[in-house]
Amino acid sequence: MKTKSKRYLALAAKIEKGKRYPLDRAVGLVKETSTAKFDETVEIAIKLSIDAKQVDQAIRGSFSVPNGIGKEVRVIAFVDDALVDAALAAGAVAAGGKDLADKIKDEQWFEFDVAIAEPKMMRVVGQLGRVLGPKGLMPSPKAGTVVPDPVKAVAEFVSGRQEYKNDAGGNLHFVVGRASFEAQKLSENIQAFYKHIQSIKPSGVKGNYIESVAISSTMGPGVLTTI
Repeated sequence: MKTKSKRYLALAAKIEKGKRYPLDRAVGLVKETSTAKFDETVEIAIKLSIDAKQVDQAIRGSFSVPNGIGKEVRVIAFVDDALVDAALAAGAVAAGGKDLADKIKDEQWFEFDVAIAEPKMMRVVGQLGRVLGPKGLMPSPKAGTVVPDPVKAVAEFVSGRQEYKNDAGGNLHFVVGRASFEAQKLSENIQAFYKHIQSIKPSGVKGNYIESVAISSTMGPGVLTTI
């Protein structure tokens, strides 16, 4: 069993175990307990009452918070030759068709965080399933990374749009900013993602859909909150 550091225990002592704090207070506590020497990432964790084994209850997609997440996102685009320049201008680190697929496959090149593709390019991208799939980089319509307007998608992901997907326990984790963000901006990002998840409640889920919400920084303790 991993032992928590004295630093972590001291920070955790500032938070009442099991208490659900109002969002503004919870954000304040996360900022107060973010004492690492780097600008810590702030993440929201949402516990859902879904049955993760049921396909029709899976929660997956992509979302862009209003104030960005303070992180550089490297995006590539599988597009027709006519859109290569536009995709690069939108912020893609690389764009192309078969040439880009060959680079990934032959050179084992994975210097990117998100791969976007227009539907007709999936015939090219399909050959990369075995290398991109295990890394979570395979473009998918459900994740919002196979789209008819790839240039727009590139711009959105570069500016902070992220994919999300529930885990086997029905939990969602999503980055909402950095500890250096103003408290109001963090709160706005958290509320925006929370409302988005509320809006996509599967019809098969009855009763209480969102069981709990916690926010935390990279090195800090989790803080339960009400939104």
